[in-house]
Order: sequence, then structure tokens, then C-alpha cells
Amino acid sequence: MWKTILRRFLVMIPQLFILSIMIFVLAQFMPGDPFTGLITPDTDAATIERLREEAGLNDPVHIQYINWIKNAAKGDLGRSYTQQLPVTKVIGSRVANTFSLSLLSLVLMYAIALPLGIIAGRYNGSRIDKVITSYNFIALAIPGFVLYLVMLLIFGYRLGWFPTSGTVSTSGLTGITYMLDRLYHMILPALCYAVLTTTSTIQYLRNEIVDAKSQDYVRTARSKGVPIKTVYNKHIFRNSLLPIAAFFGFQITGLLAGSVMIETVFAYPGMGSLFIDSVTQRDYSVMTALVLLYGLLTLIGSLVSDIIMSIVDPRIRIE
Repeated sequence: MWKTILRRFLVMIPQLFILSIMIFVLAQFMPGDPFTGLITPDTDAATIERLREEAGLNDPVHIQYINWIKNAAKGDLGRSYTQQLPVTKVIGSRVANTFSLSLLSLVLMYAIALPLGIIAGRYNGSRIDKVITSYNFIALAIPGFVLYLVMLLIFGYRLGWFPTSGTVSTSGLTGITYMLDRLYHMILPALCYAVLTTTSTIQYLRNEIVDAKSQDYVRTARSKGVPIKTVYNKHIFRNSLLPIAAFFGFQITGLLAGSVMIETVFAYPGMGSLFIDSVTQRDYSVMTALVLLYGLLTLIGSLVSDIIMSIVDPRIRIE
């Protein structure tokens, strides 16, 4: 087990190195520079040149990359050009919001997807299976931003059941009141996101259950007189959950990375909305740090999925 984890961790190092080069090169091709939009007509050329020199933008590209990666390895991701704060502090102020929203979305997603996938697989071909399959196709076809805007319009503005922006109603809340208010602000965006991300889990689980019902070990158990409920609980469901476990790591990182659109629509101050702000304001240091962080999370998600699979399915464990 530990050999598997160590081997996968070592593979991540060159992947992360290649990712950092790609991010840095792509950032170089972006129009303008970090000071675009910050200077005024009164700013003279000497001041602009001094700012570029202080930021190291006049150095050769490879020197800029080496300095950037060396500082990143030390935990120094630079300084935000727009907020005049360390990038780690800017991102750190948003991490908790995005993580809590993603965690609630993940819980809601599995709470919806697992029962629907199990019911559709067990009663495949029935009316309830057709209803669930139709829901799956509709959820897959709807663009995310369309559903977010419709739900925000209906439940936020028309009915007024949920807040339309922010993480808390008023400042000064403490204790359990503060926690409940934060949860109240997350319910609608988390539910919207959960509804759209259930499709793959429902479809995988349904197909696995349908396939498992025709396997020899199931027919053997049925021929021995094992009750149908026991066959499902101890044989079919357990084996059918293996692909779901394999995708668990990717689901976590996908929720964190996919928060860009939903945080923007719901004006939720998380990492996703910070990424959009950094792109529109050409805040290079924040933008490159966030892309690097998203890439790192994807690699960690892949590692987590491999570890989970090696735990639940010893056949794929590398000795």
C-alpha cells in the first residue's frame, strides 16, 4: 500500500513541474501586463518602468520562471497587484468559503445520486427507472449557468426563500447563529451544483447494478436460496460501488475547480469568483497561483482515487 502511494506521489512531481511551465508560459501570452488598469494618465513612463523593474518583469523569461518557482516552493506566491496583499493571504481568505460550499455540494450530490442510481439499477426497465433516466438526461443537457440563473430568479428573487449573494446576512453574528446563517447562504448554490453533478454517478451506479445482476456469483447466490435482499445488499451493491469510489477523489477536486461559475452567479466570495476577478483585472500573480492550485488539486484527486481503489479492490494493488 505504502509503495503504491509513494510511487504515485513521485509521479506527481514531474507532472506538477510540467504544469507549472505551461501555466507560466500561457500567462506570458496574456495581453497587457499586471499594471494595466492600475496606471493613470498622470503616471509617467519612469514610474511604470520602475514598477516593472521592481516586479522583475524586465528579467529574461527563464529567470522570471526560476524566481517564480523558487518562491512558490517556499510558499511565497507573490503579491497581488490589485489588492496589494500577499497572494497566499488573498487566496487563504477565500479557501474556507469554497471548501464549505464544495463539501455541502458533495454531501447533497451523493444524497441524491446514490438512492436514485440504486433504484434505477434494481428496477431497470420499470417506470421509475425511466423517470430517473429522463431526469439524468435533462440534468446533463441543461447548461450550468442557465439552471443557476433560473433557480436564483425563482427561489432568490421571486419567492425570497434564499439569499441571493454573500456568505452571511449581517456582520456581528457569532456562534451557532453565524454557522446557521452561513449554511443558509450555501443551500441554494450547493443544491444547484449537486443537481447537475449527479448525472455521472447515477448512470455509473445504474449500469454497474444492471451488469452485476447477470453475473455468475449472483446467479449462484440466488440458486442457493439466498434472499434477494441479501443478494443486493451483500453482493450487488457492494461491487457496484467500486467505480463510484474510484471517482471520489475526482469529485472533490471537480467541485473545488468547478466552483468558478456558481460562485460568480451567486456572488459568493470564494476561490472561483477570485479567479474571475484576477483574470478581468489582469492580476497575474493571483491567477497563476490559482491555476497552479487547481492543477495540484487535480493531481491530489487522482492520487486519492488510486488510494481508495487500492483499498476497496486489492486486485489492482501494486505490490
